[in-house]
Amino acid sequence: MNVSNLARTVGAAQIQVFNPFDGALVGTVADVCASQVPHLLEQGRQGVRASAGLPRYRRAQILEQTALNIERDASAFARLIVDEAGKTLKQAQKEVKRCVNTLKLSAEEARRNAGEVIPFDAYEGSESRQGWFSREPLGLIVAITPYNDPLNLVAHKLGPAIAGGNAVILKPSQLAPLSAMKLVAYLIDAGLPESVVTVATGGAELGKALVAARDVRMISFTGGFVTGEQISRTAGLKKLAMDLGGNAPVIVMDDCDLEAAVACCVSGAFWAAGQNCIGTQRLLVHGSVYAAFRERFVSQAQALLVGDPLLASTDIGPMITRQAAQNAERVVADALAQGATLLCGHTRQDSCYAATVLENVDHASALWRNEVFAPVVVLQRVESFDEAIALANEPDYSLHAGIFTSDLATALSAARRIEAGGVMINDSSDYRFDAMPFGGSKYGSLGREGVRFAYEEMTQPKVVCLNIRA
Repeated sequence: MNVSNLARTVGAAQIQVFNPFDGALVGTVADVCASQVPHLLEQGRQGVRASAGLPRYRRAQILEQTALNIERDASAFARLIVDEAGKTLKQAQKEVKRCVNTLKLSAEEARRNAGEVIPFDAYEGSESRQGWFSREPLGLIVAITPYNDPLNLVAHKLGPAIAGGNAVILKPSQLAPLSAMKLVAYLIDAGLPESVVTVATGGAELGKALVAARDVRMISFTGGFVTGEQISRTAGLKKLAMDLGGNAPVIVMDDCDLEAAVACCVSGAFWAAGQNCIGTQRLLVHGSVYAAFRERFVSQAQALLVGDPLLASTDIGPMITRQAAQNAERVVADALAQGATLLCGHTRQDSCYAATVLENVDHASALWRNEVFAPVVVLQRVESFDEAIALANEPDYSLHAGIFTSDLATALSAARRIEAGGVMINDSSDYRFDAMPFGGSKYGSLGREGVRFAYEEMTQPKVVCLNIRA
């Protein structure tokens, strides 16, 4: 795989990757420092030339073959996700399937989304002209990915970038870089020129230097708001696409299928130990069903087993680090000190934090206002649909939202009025299909992922116009 040659030198600094559950050393990767960025950029420039030389059918073949090879070795990929990111085995297996789908969708995009004919003669004065626009690569893209989906979120950046004929410098999370590196190795084994994707593992200074580099034409970033703001200040004149997280509301109306709503919301709140940018965080439940919903929801949350992610019986694995679990514990403790009521959970064992449910949370608290990124959910009683909509829209950023109702008019009204990148009807906020557009609303909304949409973000139209005079 194409890691910086300097990163391979004897004695180079190393980053150790630890299992979040038991602390075992999973692997080591190079700690690439900012001084090596010129060498990374040179590799990137070589990749731009190599990628531009790949015809579309060849890009598609490489992506399809990589998908097939990952599908063949799905168990090894899933085990690596468990080991470095702490997902349960079932959750890791699902992520591998999604990665395969993402790469297949990217291959389709390489073949079909080449441009369009422009009807010049539809405009007076252009009758003698014919032409089209093609979709051309941007060039060199820096992709920065987080730890929570260490394989599929990388595929969501590499797949469309390769389909569009770009080169990429990939900076995966220091906490979980191994799945990303394995994916890159499989792309190269499938025939991708080694220079097209350069992996650079390192810290914040490396990221800052890459973001500032003039040769880079686009930054594709998934992560937190603070880092996103820093990137936007540093980047200069280049394209930015950012997925910056959410604080997902789900409305539960009194006419819904209550049992289905409870089951979906439990999954939506606690999947991947709550380390999920579209995970359900605020449940806005109509007063007439609030007590019944609360009883069922808390009972199911308490039944979730927390612990070893390799055990088939485990529902919630560890958070990515002990510090992450301690941060969640502190946010909940602060909310309790401000008057919130604990319904279950708020117990921690090392990096494992139990499914935690609160009510009566102060709307000025960090737990209500900010993304918690942990297995923590807030129950809020509402007395009307309008009140639920107002509360759903309180944060100044939003990725996904959801509503449970049997009334079509209510569902469509929610879809129109909720300020979010996606509204899931009779589903929790955490549903995502890899072909759909995905991104935020309001503050911090920059671009869209989802294969077709990311591909279009990562390419640019070029117009060809022929003036044919009879």
